Amino acid sequence: MSTDNPSNEPARHDFSRHDFIRQIVRDDLACGKHSAIRTRFPPEPNGYLHIGHAKAICLDFGIAEEFGGRCNLRFDDTNPAKEDPEYVAAIQEDVRWLGFDWASLRHASDYFEVFYLAAEKLIRQGDAYVDDLTADEIREYRGTLTEPGRNSPYRDRGVEENLDLFRRMRAGEFADGARTLRAKIDMASGNITLRDPAIYRIKKVPHQNTGEAWPIYPMYDFAHSRSDAIEGSTHSLCTLEFEDRRPRYDWCVDKVDLAGHPELLTPLTDAGLPLEAARPRQIEFSRLNFNYLVMSKRKLLALVEEGLVDGWDDPRMPTLQGIRRRGYTPSALRLMVDRVGVSKQNSLLDISVLEGALRDDLDAAAPRRMAVVEPLKMVLTNLPGDHEESLAFANHPKDETFGERRIPFSRELWIEREDFAEVPPKGFKRLTVGGDVRLRGAGIVRCDEVVKDDAGNVVELRCTLDPESRPGMEGANRKVKGTIHWVSARHAVPAEIRLYDRLFTVPDPDVDDGGKTYRDYINPESRRTVTGYVEPAAAEAAPEQSFQFERSGYFVADRRDHAPGRPVFNRSVTLRDTWAQKA
Repeated sequence: MSTDNPSNEPARHDFSRHDFIRQIVRDDLACGKHSAIRTRFPPEPNGYLHIGHAKAICLDFGIAEEFGGRCNLRFDDTNPAKEDPEYVAAIQEDVRWLGFDWASLRHASDYFEVFYLAAEKLIRQGDAYVDDLTADEIREYRGTLTEPGRNSPYRDRGVEENLDLFRRMRAGEFADGARTLRAKIDMASGNITLRDPAIYRIKKVPHQNTGEAWPIYPMYDFAHSRSDAIEGSTHSLCTLEFEDRRPRYDWCVDKVDLAGHPELLTPLTDAGLPLEAARPRQIEFSRLNFNYLVMSKRKLLALVEEGLVDGWDDPRMPTLQGIRRRGYTPSALRLMVDRVGVSKQNSLLDISVLEGALRDDLDAAAPRRMAVVEPLKMVLTNLPGDHEESLAFANHPKDETFGERRIPFSRELWIEREDFAEVPPKGFKRLTVGGDVRLRGAGIVRCDEVVKDDAGNVVELRCTLDPESRPGMEGANRKVKGTIHWVSARHAVPAEIRLYDRLFTVPDPDVDDGGKTYRDYINPESRRTVTGYVEPAAAEAAPEQSFQFERSGYFVADRRDHAPGRPVFNRSVTLRDTWAQKA
């Protein structure tokens, strides 16, 4: 993450990406409105980040980086009842995993004293009042989309009474919910968010950073806008649901001009925090929504608490912790964000866009390995029992810089069960009784007979390896219809292989269909665990190392459970979109 240029050289801006937000930034720089760009990524630490946040992270940090500016990571921690240090740590880890770093780590709670002084200033200006209405009464007085609201009977309290009550709220004299501080804007406004919104509420809950110092907490919109102004944010980027709240954001910024009232910042200067007060501009963009997923924090929490998934980092979850464990890479997510682009139009994107970005990324970056997911024994009867050799294989067929590895080859092999059919369907091009198939890199084999168990299941294939078809021999180019992969039974390492798939069976699990909920659409095949075999080089993988298991898909060594001598691999994505075939 780039920071300010300490020299006098002009910033070198990246003009290769084009969207309406970047054009606004370019215009603001060109006209001299801003000499430097300041952004921020402001998550609430009340849950784990999900795929949708990846877009915001790439925008907030990416735009600052592209234009030689700065981006802060700021936790909007104004609701301590729902916040947890566990989420704070995970969010920092996720941002760094995506490849970004922050210019400064901030918290809304850093500014609580400044928020309070700003609220007192609003009261003295006649722009805020203490209201005794209950939450239900406030909703009743607010009106509807077609009917104006009504003024609270406490709206015309005098300045001194309001100041006294607000100071007593801070002193903890009143019970939770007994009073609120509300902005005095316009109860008849067509924009309901401007109908005297709450600025402060009483909530006697300890805060993770400030302890029990505050029995009152600022509301999100007030704290968010004030924080942006305090930090000198030039562009406040947020999703479209904040568009209706932009007038309230601007009101909160404009009513307390920090540049004109430096005394409000004294608590921060006393604490040694750097300040760059400015008037930020809020710009909204569309959320990132995919089908076959739910993104609501409430619903994700329910999935975890009800045991429908195996925790927040379950590889089927859309959390960044989950998809990281699934095998998604930072570069794949950034590629996806670039492909989706930035617009003002909300839409439900097909999950194949996300999966396609991962395939394209891993196709170029992932070494190849041999693995058999559902094994069937093959015995090459014309090789001696102690036969053993090693064969050379490229680590990547499209990139010589990946080098080569040696794979052991012996008389007994494991092949994929689906690569054999005793009664082959029409068009089957793999192994059948009396048929030939090429063993990848080893030669051509013919299946002579099958061995079955007492239940009639095929448990072993007895085959003959054509000695003239070995690599380098004259018959190596003999044409056969199919090629299959294998691992040496003597040398292969048993591995736990987790076959993950989409969590839901329908594109829109949020839809209300005859009283069903998203819980009713959980895909029972979304996780299947088998014991397979991998070549020795795959078993030596480090956690989070990705491979293409040839002919099977892309897999990653599990970041928690994989260990030397006990390999565990998660399927990240299949080689092709199998769901498109079902549609």
